[in-house]
Amino acid sequence: QVQLVASGGGLVQPGGSLTLSCAASGIIFSIYDMGWYRQAPGKQRELVATITSGGSTNYADSVKGRFTISRDNVKNTVYLQMNSLKPEDTAVYYCNARRGSPLTHNYWGLGTQVTVSS
Repeated sequence: QVQLVASGGGLVQPGGSLTLSCAASGIIFSIYDMGWYRQAPGKQRELVATITSGGSTNYADSVKGRFTISRDNVKNTVYLQMNSLKPEDTAVYYCNARRGSPLTHNYWGLGTQVTVSS
């Protein structure tokens, strides 16, 4: 059974920082591309950042220079370091694991709420 358990969300003031973690189980973590997505109220889910099994990263333009995605293949965990947070970063953040081209495996975690507000 595949599980992606996200944690680290919360309430933070504008300009603050948070680190999200996503612990994976039930998959061979090291061969999966991992990603963080977010969904704000009334909006579609959007990509935030991805990291391939080889360590290559990709970011949405809106978070470049502020967010950093990383992974620990020993701990089976992917992280999202978020700095200089803005109110528009407020959303539920979801962890994703995928592999295959074309896509053959695609898993989602339940999400963690991030609220940026003074």
